[in-house]
Amino acid sequence: MAWNIAEPLLSLALPPRCPGCGAVTDRPHRVCSACWPSLQFLTPPWCAACHTPFAFDRGADARCGDCLTAPPRHAGLDAAVAYGPVAWTVALRLKYAGRAAFAETAARLMLRHLPVGAELIVPVPLHRWRLWSRGYNQAALIAIALSRLSGVAADNGALVRRYATPVLRGLGRAGRRRAVSGAFAIAQGATLRGRRIVLVDDVHTSGATSDACVRALLAAGAARVHVLCWARVLDPTAAD
Repeated sequence: MAWNIAEPLLSLALPPRCPGCGAVTDRPHRVCSACWPSLQFLTPPWCAACHTPFAFDRGADARCGDCLTAPPRHAGLDAAVAYGPVAWTVALRLKYAGRAAFAETAARLMLRHLPVGAELIVPVPLHRWRLWSRGYNQAALIAIALSRLSGVAADNGALVRRYATPVLRGLGRAGRRRAVSGAFAIAQGATLRGRRIVLVDDVHTSGATSDACVRALLAAGAARVHVLCWARVLDPTAAD
């Protein structure tokens, strides 16, 4: 009963705010009416393999040029929203400003893309030095929130980053792939064989990092790996 009395008072003192602009909202994890229209939710029509949006419907089995040229190792790639001003703000505040609650904000909008039959959620890991300096892994926070919302187990230690990789921005597609080649490995004791895994990250840009993680998970015996992110850069060349 004490908590029921205190909760409205706490809400008055610390009201929920929009993760995009900070305006007061009626409930936690809500985007305000001013920011909501700027969120581009990713839906069909899209590539059957990587879910890159198409300008028009090409058919249920249509694939983009990249997936036709080099079929992806992952079993699907989804993001809640396209990378834009509000999505960028949420990711930035979660990653660098210690806004841990934004992990659940992202997870709530990612939840609809969680594949049926998923058995384990695994976040893209940080190198231990970056984890030490930042204090947390934003992808792991999202994975925990997704697990709590969905009931699918999460293992934040299954995948490890063997060495610190450079900032990928500006390296180009080939440079990014070289930078993360061999960077990820499976932790000793992790049980992945035959399991359907969801690889979670905050932002998907070129796919170099997720592809390296997928490669490591499949090599460890995972049955399939689906990639799920908060935001996706639709034109990776714009991030170079």
